[in-house]
Amino acid sequence: MVRDMLVEADFPALPRDADGPVFREPWEAKAFAVAVRLAEADVFTWAEWTQALSQEIAAAQAAGEPDLGDTYYMYWLRALEVLVARKRGIRGVDIDDRAEEWRIAYLNTPHGQPVERTAAQKDL
Repeated sequence: MVRDMLVEADFPALPRDADGPVFREPWEAKAFAVAVRLAEADVFTWAEWTQALSQEIAAAQAAGEPDLGDTYYMYWLRALEVLVARKRGIRGVDIDDRAEEWRIAYLNTPHGQPVERTAAQKDL
């Protein structure tokens, strides 16, 4: 669900290095930027971030999730949800509710237009 919230109509070009795009999809770049910005804003420390990300990866491995190279940023998102919820006292249901609002806003937004949460108030 959080991945859907990171999808926007207009993203800048993906950063590139000598091997090509650094991120596979624009939402991955956005997830990376959100984690960096929250650490800069002292919502959590980078040490807390690396621990949370490591725990998400370990949990996925323990659950037998295959590592196909395309799931890394999904673990970023899970770690972000856990840390923000823990640090800001947000319940999982609140995160799910907000993610659903963004999903509905996305569905109510004409193609090519910026997604705004107020669009979640419109009937489908």
